Amino acid sequence: MAQADHDHPAASGHAPAPIPFADPWEYELHFPRDPRGPAIARTTLRAVLTAHRLHELTDRAELLTAELAANAVCYSSGPATVRLRWTLPVLRVSVMDTSPEFPVPLIPEGPDAERGRGLLILDLLADAWGGCRVGEALLGVGGKSIWFELVHGDDGPPPPGGLPLLGAGPPAPTAPALAA
Repeated sequence: MAQADHDHPAASGHAPAPIPFADPWEYELHFPRDPRGPAIARTTLRAVLTAHRLHELTDRAELLTAELAANAVCYSSGPATVRLRWTLPVLRVSVMDTSPEFPVPLIPEGPDAERGRGLLILDLLADAWGGCRVGEALLGVGGKSIWFELVHGDDGPPPPGGLPLLGAGPPAPTAPALAA
């Protein structure tokens, strides 16, 4: 057996322990300008958040990531990157693409319109969001990063199995009142 094989944790039968819930971590996914990219980003995000027992954040994070990744594919001319960063109690998801243009609020053309709801969805579901320009990269491609943050409801890990305890956590949010 080669020395390098002997030093590998799997070769000795000892895998590293999972990262504790309160410790920070980061994952990054690069994908080409391809209509399958947003679905791959959603699937990857769901797998990461499930593995880290962040079930409470998964549905909102998945919807917002899909929206930003779809915009990156539709409105930029190159590849995109999705970055997940956890620093208890905040999950930040950033989507970087090669377009320097920031999204502009649009008024949906009607109830069946396929465009114009992205920033409204960010406003409604994200605890915070924003964006910044990305400088010239090694290959000469600049662009932007649009990010959102979701705050976990408490400072401790979810119970085993991911199911919330009855009465635990903050009260469910109420629907916003619509002006008449």
